[in-house]
Amino acid sequence: MSTNEFFEEPTGVYDKEKDFTSLYCWQDARRMKLFFYKSIVTKLPVTEKNNLINQIKRAAVSATANIAEGYGRFHYQEGIQFYRIARGSIYELKDHLITCFDLDYIDSVQLNDGIDLIESTKIKLNGYINYAKKLKQNQKK
Repeated sequence: MSTNEFFEEPTGVYDKEKDFTSLYCWQDARRMKLFFYKSIVTKLPVTEKNNLINQIKRAAVSATANIAEGYGRFHYQEGIQFYRIARGSIYELKDHLITCFDLDYIDSVQLNDGIDLIESTKIKLNGYINYAKKLKQNQKK
């Protein structure tokens, strides 16, 4: 066995062109994350740095990171658990977005844009969770 074999992905089923970045739910979560970083966090006052800003950043990164980590898990059930954690982070972002609106940090246009991104991401992630559940069931047969 050569040294390179330890560092390469296994051959066969693995497709280097298709990984978690090819998932529509991850792509939407990425767009959502960038929206929060570029359009929401920049509107918040410095006084929110240790509270709302940090919470938003953590939840936004958690959404994409947990989808990626779930994709990398060997068993479907493990992956599903990470996808559910990502879904929780998406709901958390929705609450933070509403809080930003309630505190007059953002306007209704930004609120609605954020809600649209969140809902789109949530729908795709729920669909992917259902798909993973079906794969898990089919594996048992």
